[in-house]
Formats: sequence, structure tokens, C-alpha cells
Amino acid sequence: MATSMCDVFSLCAAPVRDTVEVRVINSQKGKGLFARRSIRKGETIFQEKPVVASQFLWNALYRYRACDHCLRALETAQENARRLSGNPSLVLPYPEQCHIKPDFHRECPYCQVQYCSAECRKAAYEQYHQMLCLGPSKEDPENPLNKLQDTWRSIHYPPETASIMLMARMVATFRQAKDKDWWMNLFSQFCSKTANEEKEIVHKLLGDAFKGQLDILRQHFIEALYEERLSRWFTPGGFQSLFALVGTNGQGIGTSSLSQWVHGCDSLDLHPQEREKLDTFIDQLYKDIEKEMGEFLNCEGSGLFVLQSCCNHSCIPNAETSFPDNNFFLHLTALEDIQPGEEICISYLDCCQRERSRHSRHKILRENYLFICSCPKCLEQAEDASVTSEEEEEPEGETDDAELEDEMTDV
Repeated sequence: MATSMCDVFSLCAAPVRDTVEVRVINSQKGKGLFARRSIRKGETIFQEKPVVASQFLWNALYRYRACDHCLRALETAQENARRLSGNPSLVLPYPEQCHIKPDFHRECPYCQVQYCSAECRKAAYEQYHQMLCLGPSKEDPENPLNKLQDTWRSIHYPPETASIMLMARMVATFRQAKDKDWWMNLFSQFCSKTANEEKEIVHKLLGDAFKGQLDILRQHFIEALYEERLSRWFTPGGFQSLFALVGTNGQGIGTSSLSQWVHGCDSLDLHPQEREKLDTFIDQLYKDIEKEMGEFLNCEGSGLFVLQSCCNHSCIPNAETSFPDNNFFLHLTALEDIQPGEEICISYLDCCQRERSRHSRHKILRENYLFICSCPKCLEQAEDASVTSEEEEEPEGETDDAELEDEMTDV
């Protein structure tokens, strides 16, 4: 039975009503996404923009410049490469493969946050930015919104997996909306948890001192954003529930002008010697970047995607998410042929994690998403040893947050 999805298909960039449908599977697993027609391997199943999205706060503080609305990287590929490598004199060949257009960039005239275009500035202002614009208080540490963000940064260090500003934009979107019932119906599409499960999720995000930290965050949240018609979100239980919603449904978003430049270079028709020279240059560049910045290469944030959040996990997924447009538009692509009526599954684990033992995969999924996987691969390996190597033996409670950074999805 297909579940009501509000007008969620309006958030997608291509017609999808004839391609997929959302069904309730059972009370334990909840919803799932199913194919309505044959889908070919490599086909883009749909593109979807988020209900709300936000750049991670530490990521922005460390000068990863992104559009405040769509998260498009704002640095040119050369600017990006120079900063990441620590080499201010670096010159990238084939500059035409960089598609960043600084002349189109705009900023809010009141608080100077940056956008990739006038269209994004207008969209942000009309959806949520009127309520969140700091204006002349941008540098005021006593401003309630600044205090909320500073508190979040003080308890959630990189690698980041969520942002308090995603919740702030949910509240601001509701407050600015003309049709508030529509937005509440849309927010209600995301999976909910029991109070005990929500507690576990919040504990996972904030660590052992989560109770005190959560209450401090809630007080700042109330001071900055309180809305009577959303009063439940500001109670201890409601704030924990909202926190858990973001924690389990948030999809990581990564954008990079350098990555786009590299992909553009990969498609160039070059003489073999030129190709070898270019590949050597790019390999050395990434080595220099890794030495300087480690794993932090992209502008990073998270968003809430209604259709994508209906995709359940499988250790052998038949689809994957990506952000090839260098902004928050999510592409769901088929990894193999999918038949009508077949469930469309993604993986909440990265490629390396999926190659680990069943025991290790279950540990990651249990700690981060609170479920035990029963996909065909896990059922096939049900009799395997609990631990397969010393490398996979980790103390209980140790997490894989760094690896899960870009894999946050719905359970």
C-alpha cells in the first residue's frame, strides 16, 4: 500500500511518479521505496532537492566557502586547490574545466552570507533567511543565534555528522511559511523513533554528557527561535525527538569545485603523453592535499530529503546517492537493473565498511542507526564467526563517525 507523501514529487527535478512509489513495509521496518517500472543499470532514478539543508558549522568556520542555500562550492578550482594544498602559487592546467562563476555570486545585503546566484539568495530569503538573518549582529557573541551555533561547535567537533542549523532552518521555514499545515505534513514524512531510541541517537551524537549538553542547546534554541505553534519542538522530549529526526534522516552533502575540475579533465580527449602528464599532476596534487588537510576535502553539510529518506539499507545496494552537480541536488542512480515491484535500497555504509565482516557491519549499523540488517548478504553470512580479524576488534562504544560522515540516511 502506497503511503501519503504530501506533494513530495514537486521537490524532484524530473518526473518520478511513474518510476517509484513509497510503501509501508511493516511496523518494524517502516517505509520503503519501490520501482514502478524497469530501471536500467546506470540510470538516474530521480533527482531531489532537500526540504532544508545546511553547511556544517565547523566546515564553514574553516573557510570552506559554499552557497548558504544550495551548498555549491564558491571557490574556483584553482582557489580550492591552493587552499587545500597550502600552495598559494599553484596553477591548474585546463582552467576551462572549472565551472564556478564568481560574477554570478551574491550576498545578503544585511548579514553578508554568500550565495552562488541571485536565485539562491531569493530562495533562501523567501523560505527561511528572513528569520535567521543576523544583520548587524553577525559578530555579536551575545546574539541568541550566535550563542546557539557557538554552543553546538563546542560539543560537536569534526568530523561533523549533523548541524543544529538544520533544525533552526526547519523552525524558520515553518515561521515564514504561508501554508504551515503543508510544511508540518512534509516534516512528518520523516521517520520517527520511540523515546528510548531517540535517547540513544542523541547520546550517539553528543557523547556521554549528552543530557546536560542537550538541555543547554535547548535553552539557546528557545531563546533564538521559539515559536508557539511549534511549542512541542521546544520541550525536552520534543527537542530530543527533533534532534533524533535530524540524526537519523540527515543525508550528508559534499561539494567541491576541485572535484568537478578533475571530472572535467577526465573527459578530455588528450594525447597519451598529455594524459599521463595530467594524471601525474593530479595524483601529486591529491597527495599534497592529503598531507596538508587529511580527509577534509569538500564543502560539507547535510539535508533532509523526503524520497531518499525512504530508501532502506542493504549491504548489497542496487542504488546509490551522489551530488554530481556541485550543489544540494541529490541524484539516485541504479547500480544494477531493477525490476518493477523491486525495493530500491542504498547502503548506509561506505565501500570499505561493506567489505568488512557481518559482525562489524552490524556493529556500525546498530550503533549509528539502531537496527540489525537482514539483507541477503547478512542472511548468507549468518553462520560466520562473530569477529574475523584482529583489525576489526574494537572496544565497545568506539564509533566510526569519520567513516559515516557522508553516509547519513533514514533507517
